[in-house]
Amino acid sequence: MRSRTELISRIIGAIVLGTALAIVGVRLANTLSLEPLPYSITFGVGGGVLGVVFGFLFTPHLTIRPINYIRQSLSAMPLERLVALFIGILLGLIIAALFSIPLSQLPSPLKEILPLASALGLCYLGAVLMMNRYRDLREFAKGIRLPRDGDKTVAAGEENEDTNVILLDTSVIIDGRILDIGRTGFISQTLLVPNFVLKELQHIADSADSLRRNRGRRGLDILGMLQNESPVPVRITDMDAPHIHDADSKLVALARRLSCPIMTNDYNLNKVAELQGITVLNINDLANAVKASFLPGEEFRVTIIQEGKEYGQGVGYLDDGTMVVVEDGYRVLNRTEMVVVTKVLQTTAGRMVFAKLQ
Repeated sequence: MRSRTELISRIIGAIVLGTALAIVGVRLANTLSLEPLPYSITFGVGGGVLGVVFGFLFTPHLTIRPINYIRQSLSAMPLERLVALFIGILLGLIIAALFSIPLSQLPSPLKEILPLASALGLCYLGAVLMMNRYRDLREFAKGIRLPRDGDKTVAAGEENEDTNVILLDTSVIIDGRILDIGRTGFISQTLLVPNFVLKELQHIADSADSLRRNRGRRGLDILGMLQNESPVPVRITDMDAPHIHDADSKLVALARRLSCPIMTNDYNLNKVAELQGITVLNINDLANAVKASFLPGEEFRVTIIQEGKEYGQGVGYLDDGTMVVVEDGYRVLNRTEMVVVTKVLQTTAGRMVFAKLQ
């Protein structure tokens, strides 16, 4: 459909520009007082061919593609920014109309050029100023509205709607631990789930592979429980980056636009977002941070459940999943013993505690 539209625009552009340049060529020949017939034909044909070539090549770049880009940008723009954009343009036009009166009294060609140039410049300046100060515009609008008792909670929510949010990635929803974290009350921001993340979850849930299908369904279930059971507010948004196709890149672009963090367990997304200066909340890092901390010489009880890699070692696990490697622990396999910490090692897989029997 897009290629057909561009082809039609190329043909129309070639016809219009070819005709226009052919007429210009004939008039140019007549203006130069050249021999009427041969030079008029030469200039007309030359201008027409030049117009057809340029019209066919450049019409989509000057018409359809800029219009599509503007349409996509406006459709992805939040409502408040869109209102601020139109207010800025309107103010620019009003100021330009006031300036056009004295500018039209200037001698030619200034009186023809400056009013249009000032209108374009003031519209651009007004749009930029209003887009950058749209939050102040929102505060001004709320200030002149008559207060109502039922609006207090809504107003507080709208104030933080764009700034006090956390974007959720597909991986962190499927992981499921976000539900337990939300229930604890440690998260106060709104959890924002873009529609393209929801579609990715649905695509995984419809997969032919049973493992991926179960993971997708688990993610949808977790999202439903987050909305119904967690005290943390969860919001689905239509905000998107339509010019980007990859879901991770869309998340990064959206996080940059909203100046908000991304919560994810995806290593690659984590690194890409950090390189672009975006705050990343990684649940794996949180899990490692809240694990019990031990110092050499501390004592605790652990159940030795399996043999270690080295001869005579036994391995047990704490309630938070921390691996405990016990020297000579193999001889007390399947027993709970008191051990003394000798060393603590932090690895990419998590924290490991080395100990010996008391």
